[in-house]
Amino acid sequence: MREVSSNIFKAYDIRGLFEQDIDGDVAELIGRAFAHVLSDLSGKKVTDLSVALGRDMRLSAPDLAARYRDGLVHEGVMVYNAGQVGTEMLYWLVGSRDLDGGLMCTASHNPKAYTGAKLVRKGALALSGDEGIQDIRRLVQGGIPDRVGGGDCESVHIYEEFQEAALRFIDPAAIKPLRVVVDGGNGMAGPMVGPLLERLGLDLVTSYWRPDGNFPDHEPNPLLPENREFIIRRVIDERADVGIAWDGDADRCFFIDDTGRFVDGDFLTALLAESLLKRSPGATVLYDVRASRAVRDVVRDGYGTALMNRVGHAFFKTRMRETAAIFGGEVSGHYYFQDFYCADSGTIPALLVLELLSKSGRRLSELLEPLQSRYFISGEINSTVDDADAIMRAIERRYSDARIQRLDGLSVDYDDWHFNVRASNTEPLLRLNLESLVSEADMERRRDELLGLIRG
Repeated sequence: MREVSSNIFKAYDIRGLFEQDIDGDVAELIGRAFAHVLSDLSGKKVTDLSVALGRDMRLSAPDLAARYRDGLVHEGVMVYNAGQVGTEMLYWLVGSRDLDGGLMCTASHNPKAYTGAKLVRKGALALSGDEGIQDIRRLVQGGIPDRVGGGDCESVHIYEEFQEAALRFIDPAAIKPLRVVVDGGNGMAGPMVGPLLERLGLDLVTSYWRPDGNFPDHEPNPLLPENREFIIRRVIDERADVGIAWDGDADRCFFIDDTGRFVDGDFLTALLAESLLKRSPGATVLYDVRASRAVRDVVRDGYGTALMNRVGHAFFKTRMRETAAIFGGEVSGHYYFQDFYCADSGTIPALLVLELLSKSGRRLSELLEPLQSRYFISGEINSTVDDADAIMRAIERRYSDARIQRLDGLSVDYDDWHFNVRASNTEPLLRLNLESLVSEADMERRRDELLGLIRG
C-alpha cells in the first residue's frame, strides 16, 4: 500500500501537491475513509449514506473527483455528482437535500500545483482536525475495512436552483445600475456568480471570468496584495462604484472601494452585520479573535449580541448553530449565513453589498470612513519563528497587566488597543493582528514593539 503523508491532513481540509502528495490512488483511499467517518458521525450504515460530490476548475480535478467518487461508491454510498461547481454550491447541495455529507475536490486559493478536498457532514458542517479529518488520516494510513460495494452515482445539475436561492437574500428590484469591476481569478466565480450579476442590470466590467486551472493571469488568492493590483487599477481606471474579487473556489469574495482601497474583512463584516441586524434586531453575530473592535461595537450599537469565535470554518459553522447566530464573519473573507445552512458564501456578500450601496445611495468609501477613521488595524503580519510557544509565553509575561484570553492563540486587551497572536497550524509562523483606537501612529508604534519581541 502506498505511504500517505500526514502533512496533507490540515486543520480545516485536506491539501497537498498533485501527484507528489495526492494522486488518484490516494484520492480513492480518502473517499473510502470519508465514507466510514461519515458513518461513525451519523450513526448510519455506510450503505445508507448519501454524499454530494463537486470539483473546481483545476486541471487535476476531473480525474481526482472521479477517484473520490469511486472510493465512495466502492463503500456502498449513494453519490450525487454536481460536476464543476463553486464550493458553496456543494455546501448548498448538502444542506438543501439533507444529504449525509459532501466532498469538494479543490485547493481553494492555492497555486496551480495544489489539489485537495473540503469535507462536510450532514447540515454542511465542516470536518476539521479536531473532528473527522484525523480520523480519515488514521484510516488511510492504517487500513480500511474490506469494500462493501453496492453504491451508485447520479449526476445533478444545481446552478439554476442555487442561483435562485442566493437571489432570495436581497431585493433584486432595489439594485441600481452600478458600475462594478469583477475579477474571477480564472476560478469558479464566473459561472457561479456571473449569471446573477447579469440579471441585476449592473454595468459589469469582467476580468479573468473564465475558469482555467492554468491560472494564466494571477493566482486566485486576492488576500495577497500582488493578486489584487490589477483590480485596484481597473476600479480606478473605470471609475467604478466597487470592485469584487473571488478566490479560486469562489467561497470568499473581497472588495475594493470606489477610491481603489482594499476593504479589510473585519470592516466588511461590520457593514454586513449592521445591514443584517436591521432585518433581525437583537440577533447574534459571530466574529473571529483577530477582528477589529469595530465589529463588536457596530453589533452592539445595532442592539445585537456580538460573540468572539475561534478562527476556522468548522468552528464558525458549529457555533452558529449553538448560538442561533444569523451571521458570522472572518478577517480572511469567509462570511457565514444562518439561512445558508450556516455555510460560508462568496455570492451572498457580493449581493448584499450591491444592495447596500443601491439602497443607501452612498459610496462604499463613505460607508467605511467612520470605521477607518476610528479603528486603526495592522492587518495580519506573519513572522517565522523557531519556538512559537516560548515567544507566546514571553508576550504574556510582557503584557500581564492586560485582559488576556486564550480562546484561539493569545488575545491581549487594553482599553485603547489590543492584539491577537496565533501560531500557524501548518508552518513555523506566528500571526499578529493588532489594533489601536488612538491613531495610525499609535498602531504602528505598538505593532513594531510586538514584532521586535516576536522576531528578536
